Amino acid sequence: MTNRTFTLTDQDGKSSEFDVLEGTHGPGCIAISDLYAKTGCFTYDPGFGATGSCKSAISFINGEEGILLHRGYPIDQLAEKSSYLEICYLLLNGELPTKPEFAEFDNTIKQHTMVHENIRDFINGFRYDAHPMAMLVGTVGALSSFYHDSIDISNPEHREISAHRLIAKLPTIASYCYKHHRGLPFMYPDNSLGYVENFMQMMFAVPAQDYVQSPTAARALEVMMILHADHEQNASTSTVRLAGSSGANPFASIAAGIASLWGPAHGGANEAVINMLDSIYNSGETIETTIARAKDKNDPFRLMGFGHRVYKNFDPRAKIIAGLCHDLLDELGGDQPMFDLALELEQATLADDYFRERRLYPNVDFYSGIILRALNIPMNMFTVMFAMARTVGWISHWLEMHHDPEFRIGRPRQIYTGHAKRDYPS
Repeated sequence: MTNRTFTLTDQDGKSSEFDVLEGTHGPGCIAISDLYAKTGCFTYDPGFGATGSCKSAISFINGEEGILLHRGYPIDQLAEKSSYLEICYLLLNGELPTKPEFAEFDNTIKQHTMVHENIRDFINGFRYDAHPMAMLVGTVGALSSFYHDSIDISNPEHREISAHRLIAKLPTIASYCYKHHRGLPFMYPDNSLGYVENFMQMMFAVPAQDYVQSPTAARALEVMMILHADHEQNASTSTVRLAGSSGANPFASIAAGIASLWGPAHGGANEAVINMLDSIYNSGETIETTIARAKDKNDPFRLMGFGHRVYKNFDPRAKIIAGLCHDLLDELGGDQPMFDLALELEQATLADDYFRERRLYPNVDFYSGIILRALNIPMNMFTVMFAMARTVGWISHWLEMHHDPEFRIGRPRQIYTGHAKRDYPS
């Protein structure tokens, strides 16, 4: 991976040479692990926006061109041709499965969809009005106490079975968090159904009557989950890796990722979009007024769902998900005025030089909340849905980290700005 070097010269004329590592795609990275030994200095990079923390073969983002690849496959092709469970196999194993491999994987996941009966009691122990994300963080963290037979991180078989358990059990646990919050009876998994259909059955069915599946709704949710399955080294994925670097078991590491995702700047963005659209719609404010407020530096109003930390072009996931909105709302009715408002707002921003010059294009969060609302999923479950989809990405990175020969515990540096050394007063 090294084919060139970078030379750093300080003010005294002393030069230090560093290798430049080249990946399959993307810019080179200057290897600075020996920076302190050569220069006596560390780097300062708030938010790690210019720091490569690991080598990874799972996902790649080109923010300038609006490209997202999973194991080399473009996200638009995967969303069109693949299934969520096939994406799970791809992220975990590096290649798409053959038909026999997929059949075996599908069967393995189905064997683990049930959760220990005491987990139902555990969830019922939360307050009736507990936030579903609070329940999810606690329950996933507690899985290590239920499945402690497979948390030896040095054992490859334990790592694999834990990965399968997490992918299989997250839909069950997510549905239980929803049911507890709504005061509804829990539904057991039905392994005669597909992965997404099984989740929808557990979420929305009740014992008193039959639940009729909507293929359009199931496909919309499946594509949503594909689009959220992984997204390189974001805050929650980096959290999973950092927690896992200490030797923490996979359930604890994934719980840490869920906690990170809970932050409104990360997993809560789609909820913020819905709140914004609700506010605009209910106030009767025009699109023109909304755009003017967004451009006014003295107005605290922010246009949610536009722009991205990485994408400086159109978010490729947003293009896919916008098409889903049409199909879903046409069949289910949905919140058509909300979607019309969203489309009008999108067109207005794309036609405005202010947003084009700043590359503030709609991102995936702009549309995902509308789809989740059309599926009758309440806003306090939005981030739970995100976590359920992203679990495979998190555990794939956790597994990859444990195969990395350069793997070591994470330990960022700091610039100390406190008091200089001083004596305790006598």
